[in-house]
Amino acid sequence: MIRVLLAEDMDLIRGALVALLDREPDLRVVAEVSAGDQVLPAALAHSPDVAVLDVGMPGIDGVEAAGRIIERLPECRVLIVTGSGTPETLRRALAAGAAGFMVKDAPPAELAAAIRRVAAGERVIDAQVAARALTQPPNPLTERETDVLRMAASGADPAEIASTLHLSRGTVRNYLGAILTKLGARNRLDAVRIASEAGWL
Repeated sequence: MIRVLLAEDMDLIRGALVALLDREPDLRVVAEVSAGDQVLPAALAHSPDVAVLDVGMPGIDGVEAAGRIIERLPECRVLIVTGSGTPETLRRALAAGAAGFMVKDAPPAELAAAIRRVAAGERVIDAQVAARALTQPPNPLTERETDVLRMAASGADPAEIASTLHLSRGTVRNYLGAILTKLGARNRLDAVRIASEAGWL
């Protein structure tokens, strides 16, 4: 019996996935959580064989939660499931030690099969995302530059960005200048477009 921990913040989707997996004779959901910071405590309490983690959750995201599980419970394999299968998210998941990465629009039967393969020690990666990751360059922006650009994309001006990120206005202007240079963008709007299309925001 493969013991599964399921982390998904949307109740309806989580409930449907639990029902789907519980119909499989060799799979058993031993814990389900709705936030990233609940993942490790649940994993420590229930010792799952496979943790199926959504990326976008409150608290911490699924990739960070994966890293925490792998550090504390290396025998637990992690399968990342995401609605936005960007190459950058795949790179982060693999760097954190995830054994699998699949997108949510995959047929339901593929999830059960992926869990079995991951539990057996295999690596399962969505082929289309893997192909994009091989052909698309990695994100040239630092984590802080990405934070600044993400805030700019939401409409925040440099003063708001500085206040929120506890930076000086001059530092924010420097970050924005570095972002434009690195992305070869004409202006902030162009930088947001380039980074969004590449899946870096």
